[in-house]
Amino acid sequence: MSELFASFKLGQVELSNRVVVSPMCQYSADDGVAGDWHMHHLVQYGYSGAGLITLEATGVERRGRITHGCLGLYSDACETALACIIRSSRRFAGPARFGIQLAHAGRKASAHLPWKGGGPLGPEDDPWQTVAPSAVPFAEGWPAPGALNEDGIERTLNAFVDAAKRAARAGFDAVEIHAAHGYLLHEFLSPISNRRTDSWGGSLENRMRFPLAVVSSVRAALPSGMAVGVRITGTDWTEGGWGIDDAVVFARELKVLGADYVCVSSGGITHPLQVPQTQGYNVPMAARIRKETGMATQVVGMILTPSQAEEIIKSGQADMVCLARCFLDDPRWVWHAAEELNARVHYPPQYERARRSVWPGAGILRPFKDRE
Repeated sequence: MSELFASFKLGQVELSNRVVVSPMCQYSADDGVAGDWHMHHLVQYGYSGAGLITLEATGVERRGRITHGCLGLYSDACETALACIIRSSRRFAGPARFGIQLAHAGRKASAHLPWKGGGPLGPEDDPWQTVAPSAVPFAEGWPAPGALNEDGIERTLNAFVDAAKRAARAGFDAVEIHAAHGYLLHEFLSPISNRRTDSWGGSLENRMRFPLAVVSSVRAALPSGMAVGVRITGTDWTEGGWGIDDAVVFARELKVLGADYVCVSSGGITHPLQVPQTQGYNVPMAARIRKETGMATQVVGMILTPSQAEEIIKSGQADMVCLARCFLDDPRWVWHAAEELNARVHYPPQYERARRSVWPGAGILRPFKDRE
C-alpha cells in the first residue's frame, strides 16, 4: 500500500493523503481582494486529489504585501471574496482540506510584480514604507525599512490574529504562518536581518520571541478544530545566518505552543537567492527536525516524481510533501501519482471517464504497468 496516499491528521483535521498543494503567490489581487483568477486557481486544485491545498502567502495588513497584486486578509472585502471562493471550491473537492498561509513581507514588501522585474517600487509606482526588525535593506538598491518599535510590533501581532479570525470565518481548515523566505517573521529570526539589541534581538531566544508570540496568539484565537502550522527555514544558506540547529530549537518551541506542523523550506533572506537546485534539497533538514522534535513535518523544494515523494514518506523523512511548480505544470499530478503507486483518489464524477481503469488512453499516455 502506498504511504503517500495514507491518511494523516493535522491536529483535528484529517487529510485523505500526504500530498499538499504548496502556497504559490499569484500576484493577481486587487487591493488584497481575490478575484476570478483565484477562483479558477483554487477550484482546480480543490479537485486535484491533494489532501491539503494551502492558499498563497496572504498579507495580514496592506503594508505586509509583497506587491500591489498580492492577496490580503485585512478587510471585509478580502474576507468576503475568500469565503465565496472556499464555498465554491468545496463543492467539487471531495475530501480535500483547505489552508491559508498568513504572511507579512517585511523589508521585501513594496516590490514590482515578478514579471515586471520584482525589484523595489519606484516613486512613480505608489510605493509604501516597509518595516522590519532593523533598518537594514534587503539588498543593494532597496530602500531601508523602518525598524519596528513596540507599538509597531503590537500592531503587527494584532494583524496576524485578526487575519486568522477572518480565515476561520471564511471557512478554512488550517492556518499556516509564514516564518520563512526572508519575510518579516524570518527577518526577526535571522541574525542577518535582525540587528536589534533589545529584547527582540541578539540571542536566539530573543530573536524567536516575536514569531513565537505570533504563533501563540494565533493558536489561542482559533477554534481547536482548526490546524495551525508554520513554514520555517532550515537554513539561510549564508555564513553567519540561521541554520539547522536553530530550526530544531524553533520547531521544539512551536510544538510546545500547540502548532500542529512545520513546513520546512530554506533561503530567501539574502539576494541573490542562494538555494541549491537539486531534488529534495530540504529533505535532510526536514528529516532531522522531525526526528529530534517529534513534530509533524511537511517538506517543500524540488519534489518532482511520485516515487521520490513516496520514498520521502516511506522512509520517515517527512509526514507530508508539498509541491508547487509541479502543480503549475500538471494540475493532475496527484491523479497520475495514484496510478503509478496503485492508489485511488477522488475524481469529480464528471471526470471519472479519465480514470486509467476505464480509459485505455491513459495507458498510452503514461505507459507504465497498469496496476488498477
